[in-house]
Amino acid sequence: MTEKLSLQYWIAQAEEKNTTFANYCIQNQVEALELTAEEILERMESMLAVMREAVQTGLQGVRSVGGLVGGDASKLDEYLKSKPEKAIGGTVLSKAITMALAVGEANASMGRIVAAPTAGASGVLPSVLFTIAESYHLTDRELAKGLVVAGAIGMVIASRASLSGATGGCQAECGSAAAMAAGAAVDLCSGTPSQVGEAVAMVLKNMLGLVCDPVAGLVEVPCVKRNAGAAAQAIVAAEMALAGIKSAIPVDEVIDAMGNVGGSLPKSLRETALGGLAATPTGRAWSKKLFGHIEE
Repeated sequence: MTEKLSLQYWIAQAEEKNTTFANYCIQNQVEALELTAEEILERMESMLAVMREAVQTGLQGVRSVGGLVGGDASKLDEYLKSKPEKAIGGTVLSKAITMALAVGEANASMGRIVAAPTAGASGVLPSVLFTIAESYHLTDRELAKGLVVAGAIGMVIASRASLSGATGGCQAECGSAAAMAAGAAVDLCSGTPSQVGEAVAMVLKNMLGLVCDPVAGLVEVPCVKRNAGAAAQAIVAAEMALAGIKSAIPVDEVIDAMGNVGGSLPKSLRETALGGLAATPTGRAWSKKLFGHIEE
C-alpha cells in the first residue's frame, strides 16, 4: 500500500525552512518531476489561460447538453453589474460565485475546462483565484504559485481520502476543490503555511458528508450551483484562517475523516443518481424525459 502523504508534515517542513507554502511545494515538484521551477510555473500559467477562457464561455449564457442548466452565470453577472448595491455578499463573494457558475456551465455545455480536481468541481478553484487576483492585483505568475499550492493539497486528499464522487460523494469533489481553493487563497494573501492547513481543515469540516446525487446522472443539477456554494465555503475558511482562527482537529485527521465518511455513504449517494435530489419526483421525471427510463 502506498504511504499516505501528510499535509501537516509539509507544513512543518515549510515553517522549519522559513519559507512560504507555495515555495516549499514548488521545490517539492522540482525534485519529483525533474523540472525547473520556471517550467512548472509556465505549465500552471497555461492552465490559468484555459480557466479564464472557461469563465468567459460560461458568461456568454451557454446551455448544458441535458438542458437542465445554463444562463445563470450571465444572469447573475448582469444583475450584479446593474445593481451592485444589491450584492448581499459584497464584491468579492459575488464575483466568485458568478465565476464558479460560469465554469460549471461551461463544463456542462461540453466546453474546455481544467479539472480542479474534477470536471464536476472545476468552477471552484478558478473563481476563487481570479476573484482574489482582481482584488489584490495579483499577476498570473503569482496565481500560478497558488495553483501549485492547490495541487499539493489535492495530492494529499487523493492519497488519504478520495477526489471521486463515485467513491466519496461530492465532499470528495466540490469539498476537495474548496479545500484546494481555500489553501491557495491563504497563501496568495500572505498567510503562513500553518494557516493554509487551518483553511483546508475548516472548509472540509464544513462540507463533510456532502453527497453526490446528480439528477439524471448528468453533471448539471445540483453540480453547477454546488460549485458556487463551494467557492463561498472556500472564501469563508480562508478568511477565518487568515484571522488566526484554528481548527480543533488537525488537517490530516480531517482529511482521514472525510475518507471514512465517504466510505460510509450508501451507494445511492455516490454518483449513481439513485438517491438524494436525483430520487425526487422532479429528478426522476427529468431522467425519464431525457433517457426514457428511470434508474432503479
